[in-house]
Amino acid sequence: MLYKVKVGKEERYLKDDHERDQFMLRQALVGAALHPRRDAVPIQGDTLAQLAQSYLLAEAVISRLNRLIDEGALYAILQGARIDLADAEGARASAARLAAKLGNGDVRVQVRYDEKLERHQLVIERNRHGNLRWSVIDDDFLVSGDYRQITAAAQLVGDLIGPGAYVQRGEHQHAVSDFGQAVHWLRAEVERNAAVQRYKGLGEMNPGQLWETTMDPAARRLLKVQIEDAIAADEIFTKLMGDEVEPRRDFIEQNALVARLDV
Repeated sequence: MLYKVKVGKEERYLKDDHERDQFMLRQALVGAALHPRRDAVPIQGDTLAQLAQSYLLAEAVISRLNRLIDEGALYAILQGARIDLADAEGARASAARLAAKLGNGDVRVQVRYDEKLERHQLVIERNRHGNLRWSVIDDDFLVSGDYRQITAAAQLVGDLIGPGAYVQRGEHQHAVSDFGQAVHWLRAEVERNAAVQRYKGLGEMNPGQLWETTMDPAARRLLKVQIEDAIAADEIFTKLMGDEVEPRRDFIEQNALVARLDV
């Protein structure tokens, strides 16, 4: 995916979603200040940028995990709900903290002891439109890099916002009750005045755009693709693109929840 973004007089091509998000964040922080509490010293510049980067990285993790773990529970952790599954008492306290952050009658948080693995887990049950969906938080998640990324952001912004908080950009300002609201408002402010074009393929470009993005030796990017195992590559290609349906269906069923696709 390629983007062409114009904000004010600045115009550039951005090679993917991540690069677009970084560009839009930099634009959003120009002239921005966060007042975390009434009469508090405003946060701005590099400090605000670092907080925003950490928060958005945590949100990206949540977006990737929300098919496996309840999204509301992940955001509760980002908002400061501490999880401790070392023993039964810690698990029960963690369930109570998580439930308090969720604060929704459609969600239940229960402690379960896995006798086979001999460890405690939190089971989150969410009833949505009559459909019950459940997910598990366990020790495997707590030792993962994903959990560390979320908790690192939570330590920075979890208790940052207090009464009277607001975010400001230029002459506009907006009251906020958590840090995420501030970041998203700043993004919305710059996106409101940005012109964004998205290209899914070279066929969507005119000759001038094709030269600017792909053909110009001074600006183009070349990636080297190397196949380490030609036999394995041929097998997976045949499985996914061949005439036989059953192997393709089996592959999708086995990998649907863990696959990372750009479609």
